[in-house]
Amino acid sequence: MTKTQSDNNLGFDSQKDIVYNKLLPYADKLDDESNDILSKIKGNLGRAVQLREIWPGVLFWTRKLSTYMRLYGRKFSKEDHVLFIKLLYELVTIPRLEISIMQGLGRLLINLLKKRELLSREDLELPWRPLYELHDRILFSKTEHLGLNWFPNSSRHRSSSKHILFKLIQWCSVESVLKTLIKSCRPYFSENATQEMLDEWRPLLCPFDVTMQRAISYFELFLPTTLPPELHHKGFQLWFDELITLWESVQNLPGWEVHLVNLFARLANDNIGYIDWDPYIPKIFTKILRSLNLPVGTSQILVPRYVTNAYDIGHVVFWVSSLLGGPSKQAQAQLSGLFNSITSFFHPSNHGRWLMKLMKLLQRLPASVVRRLHRERYRKPSWLTPIPESHKLTEDDITEFVKSMMQPVLLAMFSKTGSLDAAQALQNLALMRPELVIPPVLEKTYPALETLTEPHQLTATLSCMIGVARSLVSGGERFPEGPTHMLPLLIRALPGVDPNDFSKCMITFQFIATFVTLVPLVDCSSALHERTDLTELDRELCSASAEFEDFVLQFMDRCFALIDSSTLEQTREETETEKMTHLESLVELGLSSTFSTILTQCSLDIFKVALEKVFNFATTNIFETRVSGRMVADMCRATAKCHPAESLKLFVPHCCSAINHIAVNEEVLNEEELDKELLWNLQLLSEVSRVDGHKLLPYRSDLLQILQLTLHLKCKQGYTLACNLLHHILRSAALIYPTEYCSVPGGFHQPVGDYLPIRDWGRPGDLWNLNIQWHVPSVEETSLAFYLLDLILQPELQRLQRFATGEQDMSRDDVLKSLTIVHHCLLGAGSLMPPLTGEPIPELVCSMVNLDETTLHTGMEYDQTRENYRDAICSVMRQLLHYILEHSEDDTKSLFLIIKIVSDLLHFKGSHKHEFDSRWKSFNLVKKSMENRLHGRKQHIRALLIDRVMLQHELRKLTMEGCQYRSIHQELMRGLLRLSTSRYSQVRSRAQSVLFTALGTYNFCCRDLIPHVLEFLNPDNSSVTQKQFKGALYCLLGNHNGVCLANLHDWDCISVTWPAIVRSGLSTAMSLEKPSIVRLFDDLADKIHRQYETIGIDFSIPDECCALAKKLMTAGNPLPQALMPSEEEEAEGLKRQKLKNSESVEKYQQLISDLLDCLGNRNMPWKFEHISIGFLSLLLRDDHQLPPAAVTFFVKSLNHDSLYVRKVAISAVAGVMKQIKKPHKKVPISPSELCEMIDTKAIVAGDRPDNQWLQYNSGKLPLTQKDWDACVFVEKTHWGYYCWPRKLMIYAPEKEQPKQNLCREEMTEREQITFDHFSDPVFINQFIEFLSLEDRKGKDKFSPRRFCLFKGLFRNFGDAFLPVLQPHLERLVADSHESKQRCVAEIISGLIRGSKHWSFSKVENLWGVLCPLLHTALANITIETYADWGTCIATACESRDPRKLHWLFEMLMESPVNGEGGSFVDACRLYVLQGGLAQQEWRVPELLHRLLQYLEPKLTQVYKNVRERIGSVLTYIFMIDVNLPFTRPTTSPRIADFTERILLQLKPLTEGDEEIQNHVVEENEVGEQDERTQAIKLLKTVLKWLIASAGRSFTTAVPEQLRLLPLLFKIAPVENDDSYDELKRDAKTCLSLISQGLLYPEQIQMVLTVLKEIAGSSSWHARYSVLTYLQIMVFYNLFTFMSDQKAVADVRGLVIKLLEDEQLEVREMAATTLSGFLQCNFLSMDAPMQAHFEALCKTCLPKKRKRELGSVVDTIPPAGLVRRHAGVLGLSACILSSPYDVPTWMPQLLMDLSAHLNDTQPIEMTVKKTLSNFRRTHHDNWQQHKQQFTDDQLLVLTDLLVSPCYYA
Repeated sequence: MTKTQSDNNLGFDSQKDIVYNKLLPYADKLDDESNDILSKIKGNLGRAVQLREIWPGVLFWTRKLSTYMRLYGRKFSKEDHVLFIKLLYELVTIPRLEISIMQGLGRLLINLLKKRELLSREDLELPWRPLYELHDRILFSKTEHLGLNWFPNSSRHRSSSKHILFKLIQWCSVESVLKTLIKSCRPYFSENATQEMLDEWRPLLCPFDVTMQRAISYFELFLPTTLPPELHHKGFQLWFDELITLWESVQNLPGWEVHLVNLFARLANDNIGYIDWDPYIPKIFTKILRSLNLPVGTSQILVPRYVTNAYDIGHVVFWVSSLLGGPSKQAQAQLSGLFNSITSFFHPSNHGRWLMKLMKLLQRLPASVVRRLHRERYRKPSWLTPIPESHKLTEDDITEFVKSMMQPVLLAMFSKTGSLDAAQALQNLALMRPELVIPPVLEKTYPALETLTEPHQLTATLSCMIGVARSLVSGGERFPEGPTHMLPLLIRALPGVDPNDFSKCMITFQFIATFVTLVPLVDCSSALHERTDLTELDRELCSASAEFEDFVLQFMDRCFALIDSSTLEQTREETETEKMTHLESLVELGLSSTFSTILTQCSLDIFKVALEKVFNFATTNIFETRVSGRMVADMCRATAKCHPAESLKLFVPHCCSAINHIAVNEEVLNEEELDKELLWNLQLLSEVSRVDGHKLLPYRSDLLQILQLTLHLKCKQGYTLACNLLHHILRSAALIYPTEYCSVPGGFHQPVGDYLPIRDWGRPGDLWNLNIQWHVPSVEETSLAFYLLDLILQPELQRLQRFATGEQDMSRDDVLKSLTIVHHCLLGAGSLMPPLTGEPIPELVCSMVNLDETTLHTGMEYDQTRENYRDAICSVMRQLLHYILEHSEDDTKSLFLIIKIVSDLLHFKGSHKHEFDSRWKSFNLVKKSMENRLHGRKQHIRALLIDRVMLQHELRKLTMEGCQYRSIHQELMRGLLRLSTSRYSQVRSRAQSVLFTALGTYNFCCRDLIPHVLEFLNPDNSSVTQKQFKGALYCLLGNHNGVCLANLHDWDCISVTWPAIVRSGLSTAMSLEKPSIVRLFDDLADKIHRQYETIGIDFSIPDECCALAKKLMTAGNPLPQALMPSEEEEAEGLKRQKLKNSESVEKYQQLISDLLDCLGNRNMPWKFEHISIGFLSLLLRDDHQLPPAAVTFFVKSLNHDSLYVRKVAISAVAGVMKQIKKPHKKVPISPSELCEMIDTKAIVAGDRPDNQWLQYNSGKLPLTQKDWDACVFVEKTHWGYYCWPRKLMIYAPEKEQPKQNLCREEMTEREQITFDHFSDPVFINQFIEFLSLEDRKGKDKFSPRRFCLFKGLFRNFGDAFLPVLQPHLERLVADSHESKQRCVAEIISGLIRGSKHWSFSKVENLWGVLCPLLHTALANITIETYADWGTCIATACESRDPRKLHWLFEMLMESPVNGEGGSFVDACRLYVLQGGLAQQEWRVPELLHRLLQYLEPKLTQVYKNVRERIGSVLTYIFMIDVNLPFTRPTTSPRIADFTERILLQLKPLTEGDEEIQNHVVEENEVGEQDERTQAIKLLKTVLKWLIASAGRSFTTAVPEQLRLLPLLFKIAPVENDDSYDELKRDAKTCLSLISQGLLYPEQIQMVLTVLKEIAGSSSWHARYSVLTYLQIMVFYNLFTFMSDQKAVADVRGLVIKLLEDEQLEVREMAATTLSGFLQCNFLSMDAPMQAHFEALCKTCLPKKRKRELGSVVDTIPPAGLVRRHAGVLGLSACILSSPYDVPTWMPQLLMDLSAHLNDTQPIEMTVKKTLSNFRRTHHDNWQQHKQQFTDDQLLVLTDLLVSPCYYA
């Protein structure tokens, strides 16, 4: 079947359908069906939109569209595709659309846009602004924090997300839906979009502000990067240079850097070959290496920010794989360098939190390169920009890449985190270069298969072999010898089938199954004589294939041994459970699937031998039926499945005669415990009968006879097995399924002369010639099935019916037996029974659109002439259910079965959803482990493709979305509800879960059921029992993934359920003594709070949508049959839309008044009062004000006795304040009018003449009404820093704003309520009293909720409440209690922020009150409250023009450090001041200068706590001095000038040469101290500043730090020891932090010069510290260093010089450093270096002189010894630098070293240490390492490494 023919019957060119549909046995009917459905969707969706019926019409038909896409793919014309997208885009961006609807439509739109190659930019253009506004409105909602908007949040617990079928990702959060939606629309933004976006977001780029994060994340999300090359000047070229230089110059990983990296990664990937990345490559790799956070050196201190803001590995990989290739090859060189430097971290002995990242890098990089290769070589060309030839990956590039990755991957195979990552990496690497990848893996696998002692090694290597299996077996020209390894591997893997080691057993099964699937097990050795066209390799394979038979038989022996050791008697005592344990069932699964794979793949000859062997094993033993019996029966089933005729011929007659033989005597039938032989034969027969139904027909009479004998056995185990047999016979006759899964169509039965199976090893299936053999039920089979039903099911139903009407008595066991038979008949023949019928239930919802079902054809034509057993079973079950509940409610086993039967009656059409889900999951796993991502194009093996087609068939059977709700369903669901509220909890919970599934299946049925559930909660209904009450609550709660009845997003439902839940508190069945009931109510309330989303009130559809909908109804093919709506209908639609909106408002108000009524009831228990208040708080919204009654209630509740109620009320009243806020008018101004702007095109950021007027200037403060009016206030801090927006919005002058301080008559009702309460002194007294109580001691913090409340009050009512509050404020401020201080801080911050729009006189008056208050507060500050005051001032200054707050700043600046009240108060005042200034960022340079001037003299005379605070304040003072691109030097204080001044004062320390001792003298002795002590104190403060700024600033002031370095080296101690004082410890911390800093290339030489100078210092501590500093610095700037040859040479010279240091510790440290540099390939072990060390080793040692007694011991070592030791250390460093392998130069060096074993100390020590380390690290793989040495060398080594005998 070719592709072109199939489109002609459609009448249009389909975009991209699911190909698997064409392979179904009923494929010819699908085109008509899909056209029919599509035309219905188009017509009805178009109508629904034009009639403006968003619910249910639009939602119903968009859901149908997404189902359509699941079943047929994108099977519509391009024209329709574009129209669907445009219509949905318009719908999604309707401004007031309810969020949950937006999410649903958004997902569908994402799905439509998913395959971007289908629509080019010519076909579709989408605007970007509506999406931006949507994103902004939701993710940066101004009202969400006030509780006026509830979004479904991302932290919802939905455990079901693992099992959702095709929904490729289960998006829970709005956020991810929005982001994915923007990503999908991005390619279609217009060509001018980039410039518009830059204009919109550039003004937000202020690095000190939160807007920076926002702007950069917008850039990352929105900027289009797929424009064609001729439009690049309108695309990335507009921003690339600007953003990349920003990225280059940021040094301290701020949170937004990650977004930049993600943007660059995407840019690089979309435009390979159009951007020259070479200048940036060293920096890119340095930053990548840094972001892995690997530990270096011994005393490294991690900066927490580096960990939290590290790059996302996924994007890093994307970026790197896009940089590879191209003419310069630089990226590959750096990548090899990267892997060389981190390889040793992959060794299994290393472990840490960084390991996960490394493994991820390893796993994803090959996959990403394979994806790129696929795109370059195999992908169909589409409109997306192709990669230019010059930049495609060449063969050499690939080889280089694979080589660079092999070493780390081979180490990672045995990692602690498991071998999966390595296996996936190997799978992708082997696709590219099998000849480089597979041999080393084989080298590790063969020994692992031999070892008995290291099972982990075996599991790891086998899972890696599974990954490379396909590349190995298919050979190909790159690795022709691959297939020859297959048989040896299979045979050696057999011992892994080991009953004692579960994990080994499973991995072996997986390994064998994988290889066997790829290879036909056919003995081709005869071809050696018959054919002449064989190559040498073919001959080898043919002769090897003779071993296949042997392999299969050995495998079976192993399996039999496994089965023998797992019989029940062996594995557990009599008393324990008889079910299989979880592990056993896994082994059973592994065994049966592997065995059936083997049989599927073997030739008939081998099969016959195997069959005989299994048959003998099964029939000569008798197994128990629980564990071992199941395994054997599975093996027999596998034989029957592969070749039914041959197998049934053996098994059926044998089993039948055995069963007949035993069951001849009557008494057997009534035995409780049956004969084991009978059971075993029954089990065997029931499993063997699961085969192609056609082949069972010859045995029907035998099977029938057995069924009649055994179905009515007394023994439960017996009749259950018989029922299984019945189920399997019916099933094989009635279903459609493929009958073979062989890897080559048609099997391997041709003679070897015509067909050579070895040519098909590893061959993928051919999708267009699959030749699936389908089993489609024939007439004979269906008649057999119905005959069985008439014979067996009919009498059972009649008996049950007589029992249910009370005519006949049955024992419980008999009822259970009958039900079991009924259930199995239903399961077996479910697909033959038409679905339940009945009248649709009218009037559930009213709609003007047709909401009919669409039915799918699944290959079954129902035979209407025969009895519909589904209906028959249904009516009997309904009677039986009520009968049992009335008469024997404790017969729970029967009830369980009835519930199962009801569930299957409703949903079962031949397959169960959960089985389908798990098959889908395993299909995906297998697909992943065997797929070929390089060639793509569905090159899967044939069995997988067949499986996928089968899944497509099952999917069609299971699609029952939105079925019509009919009367019969209604009755069954009421029955289920009755069961759900019955007496036994087990029955209840099972019935509930079936009920929830049903609720999710039928349209709108929840509305029908809710009243019945609520009946049980009604307090007037006195007959309700506690059990029923609990059942009803569970029904409302729902399960974790289904519908939650209590919280349907619909006013009709919520307005009944919520009040009912609250009123149930008055019910007689409710008892708060029962903890289970209390817990249920808690869960209910919690779930509603978690899942509630604001429900829409406005359901309007705008006119643009209607125009598109008209087009949809008239365009494209197939044309819709639905009629265009007439004008009357449209008018009716508009009327209904208005009606729906007003009804929603009414229901909303009704619900609130119902809840308030409940609260008014005096008898309501407190718990329900709380639930009700919680519900009320959810009902605040931003588009509709709260009714006055509720406002009164919440304001009153502010003084409620319960803390919970008060908290809710505070949030609610804050929300109400927002609702009644008057909008303030804004006017646009052009910034150029405010100042003489030099309008340059170039970007200049920072302090410029044109933004100077924004800055704080104490000479020009608005101190009078006139100045105040003339002053233009800009509240937001970021405006004007980077560039000006086109139009700046500022508030209009005061006279145009709404009037302030209205008198009571002018207020609205809601305002009056608030006004009355807050003007009442009694109310305020009580309120303040409550606010100043403490809640949880020591845990309380400044509360933003209370702040919002006060801000709202003062914003809306001006200073009306100030007179009432002022006395309270004065009283609280004077009280030093923590909770009182916190309360006053919250009120004051609210006051300051609320006074934003007050008139000048009021503000002046306000500060007259506040300044004295704050004075008192700051004087009384304590350790508990200083944080709250800091928060208070910071909150008050946030987003306010500093000139408005000048009173506050001047007051804080008066004298922050004056010693009054002790050092602590000083530190607190600094903290408070810092809070205010930090919020103002760059706009207060004058204040910062004043503060610095004030602090500088104080730097030397302070206490420790003030010192730390000053350090932090200095950080903020210098924060603005950044070294970013396009930024002018700041007018704020600069670090360089400050450093100059400090160094002058530190002179006494830098000049002296003596050691700076532990400085114990604490501060403030009387009298002047000498300069030196002053300097030490100054240094302490400076250190605090350096430490604080390491984590906070954006760029590091490297040149300034360098000038302080010599001093730090001098002080820092060498060992880690807590006895050192603060100064020394800080110096050490400081060095560690500075050494991790990122360096610009131009700074490297500066650093090295300083280090060289220090290395010549006289203090050995300093020389030692230089080395540790060097290690960290070089590793953290590795590629920047390596790209500078001179720097490398300098470092090398420095280390080699220090190797000859006279101090032993320094020499040893130099050796360690050298070894580290060699290990990370920074330096290489070249001939001159080796020669240098060897020469040093030959230095003669001075003769030992005899000492006279009592002479002074000579401490300075002789120069000769030092040089000789240096040489030995150098050699030792080289040896230790490769701990996991033996390079070629190593044996010789070891020999050189051994010559020095008897030298004097310290040389001898060094040699011994080195040798013992060598032995330790090479011990694991010594067998391989040995081969590098000659025999003589080995002799010497063995002597050295084996310690001499103790006694000798």
